[in-house]
Amino acid sequence: MPHESSLLQATVVLLLAAVLVVPLAKRLQLGAVLGYLIAGVVIGPAALQMIHNPENVAHFSEFGVVLLLFIIGLELSPKRLWLMRRAVFGVGLAQVVLSGLLIGGVAYYGFGQPIRTATVLGLGLALSSTAFGLQILAERKQLGSPHGRLAFAILLFQDIAAIPLIALIPLLAGNVGSDGGETSTSVVKILLSIAAVVVGGRYLLRPIFRMVARTGLQDVSTATALLVVIGTAWLMELAGVSMALGAFLAGLLLADSEYRHELESQLEPFKGLLLGLFFISVGMSADVGLLIAEPLTVLGLSVLLMALKLPVLMVVGKLLGGLNRSSALKLGVVLAAGGEFAFVIFQIAREQKLFSPELHSLLILAITLSMAMTPPLIIVIAKLLKPKVQAKPVPPEYEEIDSDAPRVVIIGMGRMGQIVARILRAQRVPFVALDLSVDTIELSRSIDSMPVFYGDPLRPEILRAVDADKAEYFVLAADDPETNIKITELVSRLYPHIKFIARARSRFHVHRLLELGATPIRETFYSSLEMSRMTLMGLGLSEERAQARISRFQQHDEQLLTAQHQVFNDREALMQSAREAHDELQALFDADVIEERGL
Repeated sequence: MPHESSLLQATVVLLLAAVLVVPLAKRLQLGAVLGYLIAGVVIGPAALQMIHNPENVAHFSEFGVVLLLFIIGLELSPKRLWLMRRAVFGVGLAQVVLSGLLIGGVAYYGFGQPIRTATVLGLGLALSSTAFGLQILAERKQLGSPHGRLAFAILLFQDIAAIPLIALIPLLAGNVGSDGGETSTSVVKILLSIAAVVVGGRYLLRPIFRMVARTGLQDVSTATALLVVIGTAWLMELAGVSMALGAFLAGLLLADSEYRHELESQLEPFKGLLLGLFFISVGMSADVGLLIAEPLTVLGLSVLLMALKLPVLMVVGKLLGGLNRSSALKLGVVLAAGGEFAFVIFQIAREQKLFSPELHSLLILAITLSMAMTPPLIIVIAKLLKPKVQAKPVPPEYEEIDSDAPRVVIIGMGRMGQIVARILRAQRVPFVALDLSVDTIELSRSIDSMPVFYGDPLRPEILRAVDADKAEYFVLAADDPETNIKITELVSRLYPHIKFIARARSRFHVHRLLELGATPIRETFYSSLEMSRMTLMGLGLSEERAQARISRFQQHDEQLLTAQHQVFNDREALMQSAREAHDELQALFDADVIEERGL
């Protein structure tokens, strides 16, 4: 019973740490991986001591790495690899080899590490964090950029390279076999195991998945997916190779399977949770005392790691990847830190006696710190490389306004402004339009020869140039609500007789425009009504009934908006009004149903 109680307590602590710390780390733009590491440090023996046996957690959390490698294999179909072969196997291979040689050379010559230790250290630190790097690129919407695509290719190769590196560590440690005969036997066992996985994956897995899919039972499908991953990992471990290699091979064999997406969706939650648990266990094993005792050493190693990798990444990205200087620098900053596979590789190296406990602790701290340094460094680099926006020169004819006594002035020739202009033109209503985008003006003039001119409507002299005093209406179609409000304030003060029809983004903007005497038009309201009408018809309502519901809603919402305008500065009153309106609308719809049924 005490054992069960301690297990339950450990589970609660781990989940609570992840739930509290990881969202905070992401909010601070530090990334989920770093959040898990910090959570591990906080609850581990070095801080709050809420978990006393990190080794037990680490043993279980290794399945997170196994599932990660299975999913990586699942995403690497041979066809996809062939299309990306130059970037993956050219640029990726060059980066790992050059970074590994440089870092390993510094470890061997500069720090006097044994050749085998320096080899593992160099290749392990040459790898970057896939989870961390891709997350940063996704958050900054740079996955589709030149350096984002090349970073993905390099990370892809690094993920592949981690597999043989993990398998290589026991060989480097000399623990696979002490004589030639034993080594030959081990190699034969490994080859036979790989052959068994290949044959089984090709001829057994697909029929099994087909049979399970026919049952339609989701839980059996999940169990089958886990069985495949854990079973192949176990088989490879029996052969003397890491579990990770078995999982990767299984994923690779199923990459072209019709069940690939089903497998990925079944395993993704387990992978995310267990991988997070792995990072927490790494954080728990981090020697914080060493960081306090030798802060300059740890910080120096982190800076040295990034200083060695970043130039290599820049050179490889520029010469082999075809990036320009700024993109190459962005690539280097994103991938210069250490990665999650280094934690796995160094843990195995420690178990195989290639690393001393002190060296292992120092490296884990240095990698973690390098990852912590990456987000602020990216922010600094982004500001330094921010392109200076040079406004497109305005042709003189765009500024020479020929208003011809317009009845309507349109502000903003985007999507809404263009539609209004086309309708007015077809109706032969004289109008003039203003915009601050040279490209928009150029497009409008070239297609329809619209009377569109360059000018800021917040400048009184521009308003005089367009003969605003002769206009009857101002149509404010700019996509910035604040701009529309400022124009309404200015024009209504200069020309009180003018009426305003203004684009509004939200109910709050509607109220502000109503205060100024304008007629607001909600930019998504009518399209939303049409989408709702079509949805109701698709669900079985007749066209007449669907239209009646939409008309009822529109009338009710417009009445509600008018009523709420009286109290729009009172948040509590607004919330109460919205709650009452919801119940009232539901009652109206119910009454319509009863009336239609003739009850």
